[in-house]
Amino acid sequence: MSEPYASPVRFVVERIHAAAVYCSDGRVGAAFDDFLTTGLDLPRYDRVAMPGGPACLAGHPEARLEEQGLLDELKFLVDAHALDRVILIQHAGCAFYSERIQIAPARMAGLQRADLVRAAHFVRKTTPLSRVEGWMANIIDDQITFEPVDVD
Repeated sequence: MSEPYASPVRFVVERIHAAAVYCSDGRVGAAFDDFLTTGLDLPRYDRVAMPGGPACLAGHPEARLEEQGLLDELKFLVDAHALDRVILIQHAGCAFYSERIQIAPARMAGLQRADLVRAAHFVRKTTPLSRVEGWMANIIDDQITFEPVDVD
């Protein structure tokens, strides 16, 4: 592209005061945006995306560096954007689990749900946020559905 691109989407000054922490897997990004914007009615939410998303806050030794980086970013957003809500999303088939921490497919979904609970606890312990939600994105064929996970 040699010419500047002008987006038809307009800048809106008002903040939503919510952030989502999720995996950076580009295959699920559009579905995550749709769920957060339409399903949870959160237009203009702040995004914190990295491989594994909330798994990086669940105490895995393989993610110590990511944990500190993600926590720093989240604390910054809490302060700078006055966040009062964080949504944590895991997704089926996440390579962070299969490749980085080498979890067998049969154990992955259970560990991901447990990690959402651990990550929510960590967020509540290290930030002033108390409104933390967990969601699991399930993939069947080409359909992605979002299921709430109790993280309290």
